[in-house]
Amino acid sequence: MQRREFSLSAASVAAAAALGAGALPTAVQAQARAFKDGTDYLKLDKPAPTEAPAGQVEVVEFFWYSCPHCNAFEPQLEAWISKAPKDVSVRRVPVSFRPDFEPQQRLYYVLEGMGKVAELHKKVFYAIHVEKQALNTADLVAAWADKQGINKAKFVEMYNSFSVSTKVRKATQLQDIYAVDGVPALGIGGRYYTSGSLAQTMERALQVTDYLIGQSRGKAK
Repeated sequence: MQRREFSLSAASVAAAAALGAGALPTAVQAQARAFKDGTDYLKLDKPAPTEAPAGQVEVVEFFWYSCPHCNAFEPQLEAWISKAPKDVSVRRVPVSFRPDFEPQQRLYYVLEGMGKVAELHKKVFYAIHVEKQALNTADLVAAWADKQGINKAKFVEMYNSFSVSTKVRKATQLQDIYAVDGVPALGIGGRYYTSGSLAQTMERALQVTDYLIGQSRGKAK
């Protein structure tokens, strides 16, 4: 979903592209040689900050809960993460292309701070894309969290906390450093960026990511 589309109503966005398996099988390894900077991925002019431990290659998924493409990509990403090498560190970064994206950014970081991502991350997507809940204001996300059994007062306190505000600010800075122009998108090793638009599909974007992880090994600090 390209950044320019976010100025349109969510109801007008096309259905997510078809997705397939994301790992880089042997049969596709030869294809990796055809992956090109500027076509299938972009190399950053200046490295982006990473949070991965030393010796790990960080992969960042940029997403927005209300994006139908991100919703469709989530199961494929989870399958890819389950098979990722031990030296790969994955983190999710919610984007903010407009001010009204921020409540969902804060929602994600509250869930992260409470250790609830594994339990509730997919449920946020379900609430928005299946149950058709907007979840785009502070009151709406707090009410939703309350229904999931999270103490509302504690949720609101963390939602408005300095730590969550800092994470939101850093997330928006990181999307700008990577020049994210749509979601879902992937940052690799603080040096490379790919997406469904660049790689043609998110399935192929994951193949490109596997290739770029290999390129990043030895460069991870």
